[in-house]
Amino acid sequence: MTAPGRISLDTIAKKVENGDRLTLDEGVYLYQEDVPLNDVAALANMVRERKNGNFAYYNINTHLNATNICVYRCNFCAFRADLRDPRGYAMSDEQIVARGQEAVDNGCTEMHIVGGLHHQKKYEWYVNVLRVLHDAFPKLHLKGWTAVEINWFEFLTKKSVEEVLTDLLDAGLGSMPGGGAEIFHREVRDQICEHKANSNKWFEVHSTAHKMGIRTNATMLYGHIENAFHRIDHLIRLRELQDQTGGFQTFIPLAFHPDNTELAALRNLKKPSVVMDLRTMAISRLMLDNFDHIKAYWIMLGIETAQTALAYGADDLDGTVRHELIYHDAGATTPEVLSVDDIRRLIVETGREPIERDTLYRRVERDAANPSAWTVGEQVAVGG
Repeated sequence: MTAPGRISLDTIAKKVENGDRLTLDEGVYLYQEDVPLNDVAALANMVRERKNGNFAYYNINTHLNATNICVYRCNFCAFRADLRDPRGYAMSDEQIVARGQEAVDNGCTEMHIVGGLHHQKKYEWYVNVLRVLHDAFPKLHLKGWTAVEINWFEFLTKKSVEEVLTDLLDAGLGSMPGGGAEIFHREVRDQICEHKANSNKWFEVHSTAHKMGIRTNATMLYGHIENAFHRIDHLIRLRELQDQTGGFQTFIPLAFHPDNTELAALRNLKKPSVVMDLRTMAISRLMLDNFDHIKAYWIMLGIETAQTALAYGADDLDGTVRHELIYHDAGATTPEVLSVDDIRRLIVETGREPIERDTLYRRVERDAANPSAWTVGEQVAVGG
């Protein structure tokens, strides 16, 4: 570790300019309020442009939350419902296929599939969500099931992580989202989600997926009861696995939304400030030197903050995001969908060049006469 007395913004800047790795202490230092945010942003932007030039990526996607009934009671979650809750639901095959048809009709290249862990649904029901979609729409990329859900499938079946992932691949899985990471450090995790998959299990699932050739994302939920040390510890753990496997595609810092959550009521918590959002974005870019992409998820950040984040280390705005429920249930006031024109305009207004990508960061080529028709082009260039 770096001796705290020797850390300064100048020494950090020299390391960033030279492409040297930052330490835990240096990351914590950057969270100090007296460290100018504009200077941190300038360093993050340097790394961002070194990796992705002036490009800013987006995709055309939709979300599918097949059920909100969940056996877990995480106190930061406003989405879950009990079995007898009037809000509770579980989608039928017909509803799932109809959602897939809507996605294809609207030119989506990806469906993001997560949801509750319905304790009365068998393992086959979850596998079938992928199968019916893949059979009906084989071109649609299915990014599905977090490490927490994979762990639940282990419990239901007594199968290994690799066996579960093999089943899901056979059913049509294309890649995995990064949810369920929350904060890895035990002293925080035990307070906000003590009963669900712990950090060791999260890493086991993602490590296994990477070894099987499944690309995954990574996240961090910040702005609740954690502090700067916990955030940097979280980022360094992700960086260490990426060193080993190279299987992470992008990192998404997720701002905690307090509305309708038990955690906020217990601790009188407020949504993170814009300054915290942007500082976390910039520090994430600086710490995760081996991640190609950092995403500003506009659903959680808000449109204006996500747009600003393109100068604070982010190179991706996510996508059109039809039918997102989880963060809107927690108080997100952003639109439930953005048009392609809206996203491209937001990017152009920042001086960046908009590039449509698919889930695996390949360029998407659209038929001008029929935008719902598309083909996959070359991999986006990183580092050039």
